[in-house]
Amino acid sequence: MVTGRAQSRARARPHPATRRGTPSRLTSGIGGLFVAFGALGFLPGVTSDFGELGLAGHGSGALLLGAFQVSVLLNVLHIGFGALGLVLARTAAGSRLFLLGGGACYLGLWLFGVAVGADTPANIVPLNGGDDWLHALVGGGMLALGALTTRSRPTSPPPPPR
Repeated sequence: MVTGRAQSRARARPHPATRRGTPSRLTSGIGGLFVAFGALGFLPGVTSDFGELGLAGHGSGALLLGAFQVSVLLNVLHIGFGALGLVLARTAAGSRLFLLGGGACYLGLWLFGVAVGADTPANIVPLNGGDDWLHALVGGGMLALGALTTRSRPTSPPPPPR
């Protein structure tokens, strides 16, 4: 029977089957940040010119943290994307999909924002220069984290040379 310190140490260690790897923890953290910032877009004070928060489109005058143009649609998209990350964080494959696929989507959103411009009708999300560069940073960061933390590793040592 194990007693004392050995027993408390045994209880403190997670079971190997339930231990979460780095990609899963990163995905959970990033997903949580997206949910938090999406929710903050609905808070007056954190979002300046809150009375000008539009449903969608480039006409929304609300700015999250005074810098990033937001709308109801964009806030809901951020909350949904973050919730998807929290769900996908449950598995290594889901984490890889979220980090690499989400990173690629955000780089695509950056390119869209740069190509379309801030004051055109095609800018339905809305995007401004600050948003564009934040999307480039987030997309590149997610791709880098996905590539660095989810590479496939051999499960067994290679056979000896002949």
